[in-house]
Amino acid sequence: MGVIRNYIFWRYDRGSFHYDVMVTLILAFIFITPHLFDYGDHPVADHLSPSEVLVRATESGAIYEVPAGQVHRGTGVLARQMEAPLAQAIAPVSGAVTIDRWEPLKDASGTVTAYKVWAHR
Repeated sequence: MGVIRNYIFWRYDRGSFHYDVMVTLILAFIFITPHLFDYGDHPVADHLSPSEVLVRATESGAIYEVPAGQVHRGTGVLARQMEAPLAQAIAPVSGAVTIDRWEPLKDASGTVTAYKVWAHR
């Protein structure tokens, strides 16, 4: 019972056998439990804040995911006129780029939430 109490209150000196056992148990807990239990902390790239631009590098350039709130376009902008506002939204992240193609990303209700842009320097 005294050994358990000493483990709980961390009463063993550094470098002793019992200290090494405590440290080993802590490290085992840290590295093993994520494989045994799902803590639900997986990263999600689908939810960008309105000020973030997601960049994925490719062999021919990069793919940018620009939130719709960052694209400043006037009313009645045609599809071919979207390249300039998209390039302006990407410029703070990557500088001047040449847009190869782009497509709108829509949610379940059909509202444009972001734009996927293929571009290169």
